[in-house]
Amino acid sequence: MEGVENAAPDGAARRAGFVIAADGSYAARLTLGTEAGAGPPPQEDGEGDGAAAAWFPERWTLDGPEPYAVPLPLDQPEEPDAEVLPLTDGRVLIHRRVANRQAFSLLYPTGPGTGELPLGAVECPRLTLLPPSPDGTSAYALAPGEHGTTLWLVAGGAFGPEPVATVRGRCTGGVWLDRTGRLLALDRELDGVVKSVAVDLERGGEVSPLLQIAEGSNDRLLLADADSGLLLIRSDAPGNDRLGWGVLGSARPVRFPECLRPAECAVTPFAVQPGQVLMPESCAVALRIDGPAGTWVGTWRPSGRQLHQQAAPEGWLAGTGLWSPDGVLQLPYVTGTMPCGVARVEAPRDVPRDVPMDTWHPATGDAGPESITEPAQVEAMDENGSAPRPTRLVRKPVPLQQAPLTGRTAAG
Repeated sequence: MEGVENAAPDGAARRAGFVIAADGSYAARLTLGTEAGAGPPPQEDGEGDGAAAAWFPERWTLDGPEPYAVPLPLDQPEEPDAEVLPLTDGRVLIHRRVANRQAFSLLYPTGPGTGELPLGAVECPRLTLLPPSPDGTSAYALAPGEHGTTLWLVAGGAFGPEPVATVRGRCTGGVWLDRTGRLLALDRELDGVVKSVAVDLERGGEVSPLLQIAEGSNDRLLLADADSGLLLIRSDAPGNDRLGWGVLGSARPVRFPECLRPAECAVTPFAVQPGQVLMPESCAVALRIDGPAGTWVGTWRPSGRQLHQQAAPEGWLAGTGLWSPDGVLQLPYVTGTMPCGVARVEAPRDVPRDVPMDTWHPATGDAGPESITEPAQVEAMDENGSAPRPTRLVRKPVPLQQAPLTGRTAAG
């Protein structure tokens, strides 16, 4: 799934601790347990209880009749800040921080034990894994630097971790825009303003603007669906931080539904229904809702303009899950009696009723509802790798599958 993320206090997006492979076949998490098996899910602050407990990776198989978990412990327990990411071949990538080095290995079950294939290390103080690549076999990470953010290929390369591109500014987030793992959206901060940009990995990390809702607005991409082109966006363009939606390549503006801001609640999308080719308004979206009463699940479709809310299953690994193409939401959970469970929930049907119209925000200045952004400008570095040189591209709103690989313009 593309971009399992939660909102952070600074407005950036953070990945959840339970990561699902690109094709939904496997998932992985770092769990706290003993030699007898995993215990209940670890607390969000990383604190565990019990001197005998230790952190170890756990792989879930999700594409069978029933889900099941396989622990992947090694001789030494893992640190609670280790990151894991499942590949579609069943191996699990683990990222460990060792002083100022970031080390990577692939883990896999070997009968009663765990096999480990070291991949190498990156010399940097900080590095964060990106969501699973759509190709299922590669893994990427972001490392902030003094003058930009370096994108690393940490699994799937020929000779261990290798740098792919360096993007000016401080980049966070990470959402895949296609099914091949070529186009990656990043939330880039430059001069105090955050805008989502698209990075073309097959053209040397060429960068194009993706979200340009208003000149001074902070526009972040939270989720994208490659089948329909649906984009889930968080922006303060309407005057305060709002959740909105648009369509990649569309001429229509970004819309900010009133129903997606319930009182005293934070709403974060975490999964989009796949398979709705060129029908973004029909896609069901799953949302995590945090409020005074706790955490629960919401579902919503752009065409329905209604937020359906329901209780989460006991032990839900909050903010994680995936849709089937036919509209069944699968929510992973862990309890004292069920160490590996998936609850299946069908998306409620929308009932026609009078609802407030969505708030829309034009792309530029005083433009009307049918306005689109200015043509994207690719950042071409000069010979010494310094200042960008703008390159004008074609303005042509087209469906996602036919869109040019540079200069794509998101809704708004």
